[in-house]
Amino acid sequence: MNHLILLAGIGEDLAKSAKETGDAFGFETARFVSQCVSFLLVAAALYFWAYGPILAVLAERRKRIADGLANADKIKAELARTEAQRLEVLNQANLQANKLIEEARAAAARVQEAETQKAIAAAEQIIAKAREAAAADHARMLAELKREIGRLVVDTSSRVTSKILTPDDQKRLAEDVNRSLAA
Repeated sequence: MNHLILLAGIGEDLAKSAKETGDAFGFETARFVSQCVSFLLVAAALYFWAYGPILAVLAERRKRIADGLANADKIKAELARTEAQRLEVLNQANLQANKLIEEARAAAARVQEAETQKAIAAAEQIIAKAREAAAADHARMLAELKREIGRLVVDTSSRVTSKILTPDDQKRLAEDVNRSLAA
């Protein structure tokens, strides 16, 4: 019970102190309420016409950055897949070349020396053609990969920068990417 009396006394002292301070500084209730209403109107206007659109722009920017990162991940995955295909083609060519060499050696044991020389020469020619084909396929796959990466970089750059790239910009960007991939 004593606590309630003590709290009532403190509350009364605080109210008296606030009234004295308000009187000392010229506090007017009507002016204070009008200033509060003005502040709330300005705050609401800023929220709806400034803060909301800024948040929308930031959300769009976050989305574009996420799309750019997703495209970069796609490019990495495509590069890894292409490299795996290239290694598979090389391994198959090596397996075929080794198989042809083994067949040529088995045939060489059964035929005369002249036929053995012809078979070895034919096997070596086939290996050279297989290696040339593998090298040509590798070069073709690298060229395709460079074009695709260049296209994806141009596309990603144009999306991230929100700028429509001119054909000269696209060509320059593709050449820069090709130079960096060649190095």
